[in-house]
Amino acid sequence: MQTVLRHIHPLAGGLAILWGLLVLAPCLALTNFSGYQMAGGAPRGLALAKFRRMRVIGANGLCVLVPCAFFLALRASAQTFDGLFYGVQLLELLAGAVNLALLGINFRDGVRMARA
Repeated sequence: MQTVLRHIHPLAGGLAILWGLLVLAPCLALTNFSGYQMAGGAPRGLALAKFRRMRVIGANGLCVLVPCAFFLALRASAQTFDGLFYGVQLLELLAGAVNLALLGINFRDGVRMARA
């Protein structure tokens, strides 16, 4: 089963995704920090909306996506592909979709702010 899974998805069952978190998490934190600096003391309007969304994105990442990634990596390395594995994978996909949508809205608002 592992060889079939690796053929379909080379990172499945490995720890490459977990190592990617070491790069992704600081990048998101730096992006948020630079946004705070650019917005000044008390953000308003679009900047405030972006900061509120970033809190949701961060909480979603730390409380849902990171634990799911560790759980799925451990289960995949043990070749345990049961209903729980697929349920957690579905949860991770949904949480990731929410984060992508919120990041897209933040990108759109950032473009609007740059034009104004």
